[in-house]
Amino acid sequence: MRLAKKTSNLFRARAKTTAPGLDVSGLTSVVSINPDARTADVAGMCTYEDLVAATLPYGLAPTVVPQLRTITLGGAVTGLGIESTSFRGGLPHEAVRSMDILTGAGEVVTAAPGGPNEDLFFGFPNSYGTLGYSVRLTIDLEPVKRFVELRHVRFHALRDMQAAMGSIVDSGTFDGESVDYLDGVVFTADESYLCLGRQTDDDGPVSDYTSDRIFYRSIQHSDGVIRDRFTTHDYLWRWDTDWFWCSRAFGAQNPRIRRIWPKSLLRSSFYWKLVALDRRYDIGDRLAARRGEPPGERVVQDVEVPIENTSTFLDWFLTEIPIEPIWLCPLRLREPAPTGADPVRPWPLYPLEPKRTYVNIGFWSAVPMVPGQIEGRANRLIESKVSELDGHKSLYSDAFYSPEQFDELYGGQRFRELKSAYDPQARLLDMYAKAVRRQ
Repeated sequence: MRLAKKTSNLFRARAKTTAPGLDVSGLTSVVSINPDARTADVAGMCTYEDLVAATLPYGLAPTVVPQLRTITLGGAVTGLGIESTSFRGGLPHEAVRSMDILTGAGEVVTAAPGGPNEDLFFGFPNSYGTLGYSVRLTIDLEPVKRFVELRHVRFHALRDMQAAMGSIVDSGTFDGESVDYLDGVVFTADESYLCLGRQTDDDGPVSDYTSDRIFYRSIQHSDGVIRDRFTTHDYLWRWDTDWFWCSRAFGAQNPRIRRIWPKSLLRSSFYWKLVALDRRYDIGDRLAARRGEPPGERVVQDVEVPIENTSTFLDWFLTEIPIEPIWLCPLRLREPAPTGADPVRPWPLYPLEPKRTYVNIGFWSAVPMVPGQIEGRANRLIESKVSELDGHKSLYSDAFYSPEQFDELYGGQRFRELKSAYDPQARLLDMYAKAVRRQ
């Protein structure tokens, strides 16, 4: 049993099937917004693009807005989402008050802290549709101002950048100014940046990166701090126009091509269609073969490592894996956790520790494959290094763990208990089959 969806933000290859998917076309709306309570009632397949469009007129936004417009609320909760508010707002599932979930048993149940299905409420995040599908969610919203002022701070050493990031997470300030949004970019070991955002209602000029200008290139400078300014709407989607920097793979950053590229197609959902064509016809590998180059191993991953291990991982990665730039986004689980949460592992299928700061590290490209090497060599090296540094890896892309490793990292016994309770006939795939075996 699968969903019949027009879009996806998963990078895992899936086994082909002729079985029809569940029609979710009626589950794409914002049901209601309560501006006084600062909550929204949202259908599970509503995209963040539509959700933000509905909340901003009230001066509100979701506590965490993942970077890509077509990520759905249900997808960000059953998978994982993150963005530059995560150092203070946690992850999208932590803003959920209750969910209606269509389980593998064919029942729609309400899951909420303190309710009869609170085990499903806490076990649903990172289950990737193996326990059921959310059809309605009630979430918290937060007040936002009209503009975001940005400071891009240059660092010449990764350890200095790591120390500054940790200080900002703890204090919420940098050089005497408040920080409401925090992420960063690494280009090389001696060129990294933190992007610090502050909400404001003060009028002033704003930048537009939805046409010729490219946001991630605007970050770079020789030293010190430069400033920029967005409407809040444009800030939330600043990465989507060029899919961070991945639009360069399609030529969209070439000025001659960009000049004629339809502006409505400068967005991640269109690049996804190009990726689908590449997968179907092996376009990239065929072009590489014409140039005498080997096929590429796709290395499209987001990992979380404890902040104190961030520079160690980056030093290793920049030496071993020839991919740049690299995205950084710090996060901490929200406090206090919802009533009924396990104080040690509140979200058992992705067991980050409370009161501990992690840094999400995102890298999305490919590396040359060497004949005779094991499948997924670079990805396996990354998995091993992340585990060595006490981190975790998101499961939206390829994974190569053994069953025993996977069990240890992703709440194996707890998952089996939830599976037995909410999908006793195994109508849905299990986690390992879906995430690693790509069934």
